[in-house]
This record gives sequence, C-alpha cells and structure tokens, in this order.
Amino acid sequence: MPATTSAHPAGLRRALGRWDLTAIGINQVIGGGIFLIPAAVAAEVGAWAPIAYVLVGLSSLLIALCFAEVGSRFESTGGPYLYTRAAFGRLAGFEVGWMQWFTRVTSQASNANGIALALGFYWPAVTGGTARATLLLTLIAVLAAINVRGIRQSAWVVNALTVAKLVPLGIFIVVGLFYVDLARLSPFPSVSWRQAAAAALLLNFAFGGFDVIPVPAGESTDPRRHVPFALLTTIVSVTLIMALAQLVTGGVLPGLATSKTPVADAALLFLGGGGALLVGVGSILSMTGNNAGHILTGSRMLYALAENRELPAFFGRIHPSWRTPANAIVFTSLVALGLALSGSFARLAAASAVARLITYTGACASTLMLRRARFAATVNQATFVIRFGPLVPVLAVIVSLAILAGASPEQLAVGSAALVAGAVLFLVNDRTKKKGAAGLTVPAARKP
Repeated sequence: MPATTSAHPAGLRRALGRWDLTAIGINQVIGGGIFLIPAAVAAEVGAWAPIAYVLVGLSSLLIALCFAEVGSRFESTGGPYLYTRAAFGRLAGFEVGWMQWFTRVTSQASNANGIALALGFYWPAVTGGTARATLLLTLIAVLAAINVRGIRQSAWVVNALTVAKLVPLGIFIVVGLFYVDLARLSPFPSVSWRQAAAAALLLNFAFGGFDVIPVPAGESTDPRRHVPFALLTTIVSVTLIMALAQLVTGGVLPGLATSKTPVADAALLFLGGGGALLVGVGSILSMTGNNAGHILTGSRMLYALAENRELPAFFGRIHPSWRTPANAIVFTSLVALGLALSGSFARLAAASAVARLITYTGACASTLMLRRARFAATVNQATFVIRFGPLVPVLAVIVSLAILAGASPEQLAVGSAALVAGAVLFLVNDRTKKKGAAGLTVPAARKP
C-alpha cells in the first residue's frame, strides 16, 4: 500500500463512475486536432485515410487492452506510474509519472494558446498583448477553481464539454454522410513506406490521451472494473468518430489535402455558414475540454507521486473540505499558465513522442511482469485478463516502440532531456528524504 501524505484521513472522494472515466478518455483523445488532421492524413495516403484510422485504432486497442488488464489490479491514483513502479521499481515508475505530468502540463499550455488563436478568428484582439494574457489567465484560473472545488464538479464540466464537442461532430457526420461523393473516395493510390509511416505517426498522436483514464482511479467508485470498461469504450468510440469524420471530409471536400481547416471547409459546403460556425465553436469547446482534462489528470499524477513519497508531501495534501489535491491542482495550473504566457511550451511539447513510448511500454511490459507468481502476494488479482497469453502485450510493446521509430531528432532530443531531468529530480528528492530521516534520528545516549 502506498504511503499517504493526505491531510484528510478519508483521502480523495470516490465519486467517478464508468461513464465519467469514459468521458475523460474521449475528451482527452478528441481535441482540436480532429478538426485539422484529416488534410494531413489525406496528403499522405489519399483515399486510404479512413482505413488508416481503423488500423491505428486497432493498434491502439492492443495497448488499451494492456492498460485494462493491469489497471484492473489497482485501486489507487496514478495509473501507469503505479503499474510500472510495482513491476520495475521506483525509478522506472517515477519516470513514467514524471513524463505523464510533463506532457499534460505542456499540452495544457498548448491547448490554451490554441483557444486564443481560434477565438482570434472572431475577436482578433485576443491573439496578443494584454487581452491574450487575460484570456489565458481567466481560462486556466476558472478550470483550476472548478477542480479544487471537487471531483464531482470537475467530472460535470468534463462530461458537459465532452458532449458539447461531440454534438457538432455528430451533426457533421450524420448530415455529411448524405453528401458524400463516392467518386472522391477512390481510386486508392499506391502508398510508399515513407507515406504510410508518416500517416501512422500522425494518427498515433491523434489517438493519444487514453492513457490518462486510469490516473484518477483513486476517485473511482469501482476502479478495477470501471477502468477497463472506460479504456475499451473510449478506443472503440474515438476510432468510429474519427474514421467517419475523415470519410465525410474526404467524400465532400475537393482538394482535401491542401485545406488548412478541412472539417470547417467541408461543413461550409453542405451546412452553409452556420455549419462552419458550429464546427468552429466545436473546436474551441474541444480544446477547452482538453484543458479541463489536463488539469484533472495532470494534478492527480503529481499527487500520486507525492502520495508515494517520490515528491515533497506538499503536492499530496488533500483539501480538508473538498477532498481534492488542491496544491497539486494549483501548482500544475500555474506552471501551465507560465508556459502558455511565455510560449516556451512549443519546444517542450516535442517530448510527447518519448513520453508515449515510456508510458505505453511501461504499462504493456508491466502487464506481462505482474502475471508472474511472485507478485501474487503484493498485487491484486486482475479482474480483466487478456486472452492469448503474452501475444497482445508483446504486440503492444512493438507498437509502442514503433511510435519512437517515427520520432524526429528534435522529439528524441527534448524527450531524452526530459527523462534526464526526471532522473535528477528523483535523485535529489531521494537524497533530501535521506537527509531528513538522518536529521530525525535520535543520537545514542553517551555513557557517563
């Protein structure tokens, strides 16, 4: 059992159901990118694009199955950090937790800036100066306050924003299917290995985010059953939504590969100006939902590290009334705000390729490791077990490594630097703990 630094004996409040966790997952996967990525994918593989979504969805399902099995063994906050720590030790676990928090906070800063740019289309003043700073401060402060106020309130906001982003997409898909010109979806071009790899890398990042589903497990009413349900439901749902959105966009919009705003441009053709506005509002709501989810899951990762004494106890304090990790929420939000205002998030976000490798591989390898008999006494028995023995986890590790193979030199460099920074932070915290323990040692009494 993890050592607790909680200031409240009852700990975090368990209030999240299976659909709350599913909303968190869908919210984190479907962001502003879904409104832009169809053009980039079509530029690489043409009419193969909808099929490419399905194939990458299936590969993501392999990883999600591993998360589901290993997640069904744990009840505490932390997700893949806990899994890797239990299977491979404290340093490996810390690196997973650190990289997850690092990518959440940089993604939060990126999304906040994306909202400012999207609103700038209608209100140019918010793209710079005091107006931009005020918008970023207000957005992050409001979402942080909601998160501090309670997990139930945070879940309501995430649920509402998830529905709000799905409604425009649903209208776009359902209406758009009647306007699809099948001639635009053929012929299927020949695709080079380089093009296939580029499209796969784009889509692997588009499907990223489901790994945060088990992070707030300590606030779930039945995490060992709800986490597997939410993971698998999320992957199936987002695969269907994104593949259909690509199908409609490609079947309606001429010159898809060259469009800068493909979904909005396609909506304009069959829904008119109102449809394009609906998609624009949907993209803003989508990024706002991402921001809310980043604060929720990022702060819980920071809390989990502190709960297990990998970070100072300050980050593990629970609000005595609202039973939320208030310090972790405020700190995560302040860091994201600083990155958003300075613009320094742009280069740091390149670490996400390595972060995904570490997180995915850690969870998938932990699935195999924790099946061993020697863990039976220290880890719960899985309530969800993948069939076919080691086949799925091994394939999932291969998929995880493939993500790294497609990373750019900059992504590798920034990701490696973030890993080194995490290792230094781990060693510094360890040394600080040892010095503190030594200072508390009562010296032996001297003989007279």
